[in-house]
Amino acid sequence: MPSRHVSLKDTEPPALREGLRRLRAGLGVPGEFPADVQAEADRAAAGPVLPSRDCTDIEFVTLDPESSTDLDQAFHLSRVGSGYLLRYAIADVAAFVAPGGRLDAETHQRGETLYAPTRKIPLHPAVLSEGAASLLPDQTRPALVWELSMDANGELTDTGVARGLVRSRAKLSYTGAQADLDAGRGGEQLELLRTIGTLRQQIEVQRGGVSLSVPEQEIVATDQRWELVYRAPLPVEDWNAQLSLATGMAAAALMMKAGIGILRTLPPARDSSISKLRRTASALGISWPHAMEYPEFVRSLSASVPAHAAMLNACTMLFRGAGYQAFSGSAPDQPMHAAIAAPYAHTTAPLRRLVDRYTGETCVAICAGVPVPEWVAQALPSLPSVMDEADRRAKKYERGTIDLVEAMVLAPHLGQTFTGTVLEVDTEDDYGVLQLPDPAVEAKVKGGDLVLGQQIPATLVSADLLAGKVEFRVFAS
Repeated sequence: MPSRHVSLKDTEPPALREGLRRLRAGLGVPGEFPADVQAEADRAAAGPVLPSRDCTDIEFVTLDPESSTDLDQAFHLSRVGSGYLLRYAIADVAAFVAPGGRLDAETHQRGETLYAPTRKIPLHPAVLSEGAASLLPDQTRPALVWELSMDANGELTDTGVARGLVRSRAKLSYTGAQADLDAGRGGEQLELLRTIGTLRQQIEVQRGGVSLSVPEQEIVATDQRWELVYRAPLPVEDWNAQLSLATGMAAAALMMKAGIGILRTLPPARDSSISKLRRTASALGISWPHAMEYPEFVRSLSASVPAHAAMLNACTMLFRGAGYQAFSGSAPDQPMHAAIAAPYAHTTAPLRRLVDRYTGETCVAICAGVPVPEWVAQALPSLPSVMDEADRRAKKYERGTIDLVEAMVLAPHLGQTFTGTVLEVDTEDDYGVLQLPDPAVEAKVKGGDLVLGQQIPATLVSADLLAGKVEFRVFAS
């Protein structure tokens, strides 16, 4: 999923400040790094463990949101015969974080980076995540360098990963890269990204993978004015994501063959869940032929159509229940990630997600033909619970921040009537979820006979700036 973090500002709107403070306190969001942790990070930044292999002749580039400075990934793409070679440099966090140290312990407490418009709660101190470990342009950095060979159709034919020194040549942004491609000035790397990304998307369709094209709420922060908008990912973001997905799938294959590692899993959808979705489609008046499989049906939907938007929202139920499976000796009984339709591992964001450091170390050892480091093997069993808790906190923090901003944006409009689409209906509790196009709000609505997928007028009756609760009502005409 794309990050909702847009920009970092020094101030929070006064109307939100107390609500955000309560949110952080309630979730136990960590604050500044303890002095001893910061000191250890400072020392590590000054003297990392560097590999002997020199890959600085490879012209890697990074591709991220324009404001990003914690750069985990850099890629270099090339044609090899009739196929392709993806070289993917991933920040080598283990070169800076000593196992068993105070910094290591702190990262296990945090689990992952948390994002909000005014601040970032990083997994690692900024001296590492935005400095010495980040793959910033024109800086020599230690990295795990993946080499993924693909045939002419984009299918993976060989995988390897080893440590190396890299030097990124450019920090590209999504918007800039898309504009360059659209204008015909993308250059070799972006043109190959489009080619390989498109091939990998076609492979995703063939294997039954599903990506929900649902515009996400995004907070745009400018000085003390915060706004909510819907944003759909650019094509270049989807192509870039395919590089990460390919690497995560390759990592999973390596670990499963070796019988040790940690996977990101999602159980297959139950028949009852699919049946429920088919009933929802019928209620919305959307044709879903019996012979059409779920992935194909999802790809036929457009979020710009109100009934389809409600259907896509209902489809998200099949994406719930993702977790982590650590294993040693043999692969898990259920290794699949149902949305990806393949075994998969989080691998490519170690600056922002703890588990990726362990995946990377495991795969480097496997490819080198040596035992997985003891510090990795000992930590694997406890990682799923650590990451599950970090994921829960991150989701609540993100959703809580959105809720507070919704209340702030709508508070001046109490008593006004808005037109929106009914995304959900809970007949037992007599409420629904209403999606407004502008401002980009999803809020509780009560009253009337709510019909899924219909556009209705509803009146804003409450907006609690401290709790982040908003409610609309439908009054009888």
